[in-house]
Amino acid sequence: METCIVKTDFTRIERLPIRVFPQPTDAAKVVAGEIAQAIREADSGERNFVLGLATGSSPVDTYDELVRLHRDEGLSFAKVTVFSLDEFYPISPDQLQSHARFLHEHLIDHIDIHPDNVHFPDGTIDRENAAAYCNDFEAKITSAGGIDFQLLGVSRIGHIGCNEPGSDPGSRTRLITLDQVTRTDAASNFFGADNVPRHAITMGVATILEAKRIVLLAFGEGKSQIIRRTVQDDDHWSIPSTFLQRHASADVVVDQSAAAALTRFARPWSLGPIAWDESITHRAVIDMALRSEKAILKLTEADYNEHGLQDLLADHGSAYDINLRVFRRLHATITGWPGGKPDSRKEAGDRPGHRDDLFPKRILLFSPHPDDDVISMGGTLIRLVDQGHEVHIAYQTSGNIAVFDDDALRFAEFAGDFCREFEIRAEGLDELESHVDEFLRNKNPGQVDSEPVQRIKALIRRGEAREGARCCGVPDEQLHFLNLPFYQTGRVRKKPLSQDDIRLTVDLMRRVRPHLIYTAGDLSDPHGTHRTCLRAVLQSCLQCQHDEWYSDSQVWLYRGAWQEWPVERIEMAVPLSPAEVKRKRNAIFKHESQKDRALFPGSDMREFWERAESRNADTAAKYDTLGLAEYAAIEGFVRWDGQSGLTV
Repeated sequence: METCIVKTDFTRIERLPIRVFPQPTDAAKVVAGEIAQAIREADSGERNFVLGLATGSSPVDTYDELVRLHRDEGLSFAKVTVFSLDEFYPISPDQLQSHARFLHEHLIDHIDIHPDNVHFPDGTIDRENAAAYCNDFEAKITSAGGIDFQLLGVSRIGHIGCNEPGSDPGSRTRLITLDQVTRTDAASNFFGADNVPRHAITMGVATILEAKRIVLLAFGEGKSQIIRRTVQDDDHWSIPSTFLQRHASADVVVDQSAAAALTRFARPWSLGPIAWDESITHRAVIDMALRSEKAILKLTEADYNEHGLQDLLADHGSAYDINLRVFRRLHATITGWPGGKPDSRKEAGDRPGHRDDLFPKRILLFSPHPDDDVISMGGTLIRLVDQGHEVHIAYQTSGNIAVFDDDALRFAEFAGDFCREFEIRAEGLDELESHVDEFLRNKNPGQVDSEPVQRIKALIRRGEAREGARCCGVPDEQLHFLNLPFYQTGRVRKKPLSQDDIRLTVDLMRRVRPHLIYTAGDLSDPHGTHRTCLRAVLQSCLQCQHDEWYSDSQVWLYRGAWQEWPVERIEMAVPLSPAEVKRKRNAIFKHESQKDRALFPGSDMREFWERAESRNADTAAKYDTLGLAEYAAIEGFVRWDGQSGLTV
């Protein structure tokens, strides 16, 4: 994120204190340190320190740091009482998706807290006893002296705990019906939306607001819009997180990505005088042009004045001169030769590319899941192959958890029928077929697949990846299935990135010795796989940075599966013809297990090919609006700066 000096008090439009950190791990250390200090200060008191705990991805790093403080620095939880914020209903506490199990795995089982001081809402109580049980839970909080420190996360629709939009600010612990958006967001953990419980037990808004101290954590670009609304909009029942504005000691802790939509970062020039540089000028002029729906070169001084950019004119001269600089910078991003253009093909007016003298180049495209390559940059992939480059694709994970059980059963039956049809004897085939049939027909909702079923699902996705790559012209021998160890849990929750993951990635890089590396910078992936895969690639690049071949390399970040790069951030724009759009669509169609209805669709319920075409067409339309050539579609890329993203 670019920095700028805002000379005006931006807090006048921010109704909650907010702290912005470079990375989630930085934020986690500060918040865990605050909790630890409060525990130590309360240790000499008569009553226990009462800590309210949230679940989800946001507090995980904070819990890891608390465990480290306990293990390495002697932080004791002997005089701490904890209350969990919420729990699915119905659910047993040992079920994989239970919030109780989550907190045990991430915190409770690793510290010296007394079991009697741990309180989770019970997801197994009888429905008719729910109201009385919730009243008792409230009474336990009161008896403990109230919550001293409440940790919160926030959903993309603004619920805190499971207080869905419409929750009353006076609400108490209760059984609540979950919003469909909430159930969709939880679908990945339950291996499908149909398996997500329809209800939850949650502390109420009033219960939360009675805590003496509240910290809300949010990380990643997927949370940026709700953070902006939570912090800058008026409090309203439609966004329960805005009720935190009523608390005297509540603040929000985010990383730069989650803060990106705040006005002070998104449009800092609207708050008052700033220090203008080329990057901020580029953003401001493009923003003005898109809001005005005018081409950059048609913007006038009146437009600048109307959009509050008088200071930019005063600092940098005429509107036309500024327009021209921004237009040229944006125009320079467009290239039909993403791998560079050899001298023999150059025409008058062509700009030099990266190492045009190296042609053809070796290209290494990292795809987190087996379909991200074609979904996110299928058109560029086709272009690179057609232009004669040696393109390699590395599929970082198997993607096996995203395959429906019916598909696995169908493929297992096909394998058995195939062997019998051609009288092929395969030892153990009957037993395997029987196991798959019995396991899948008796599988419980949310249950982790057996090892043979996981392998069958991985084979399904591998075959689809191979077919998709063939559509783009990539030969089989240039496809690499890494199966990084961090992914191989059979669960949505993965293992931490390890040196084994890095070693596999580095080994491939050193075999291919690529001139261009493409990797997914799409950090809004709700399952976190893209984030971990990006870390694996970037940390591997650091290990290879002193290799002789690496000096000729560039690393480009693509998006598309979950979001797209905004125009003002794009550094390379690859235009696609209608024919290339069609070829890209056909490559995506080869991923039949993800067609029609993906197991984990995320917040966008459209099919992946529809998302990709819509986003690529939208980028092209924006370039057109800004006064550049009109294309059918554009895929955008940002060049890695060599440092950011290493700890995403």
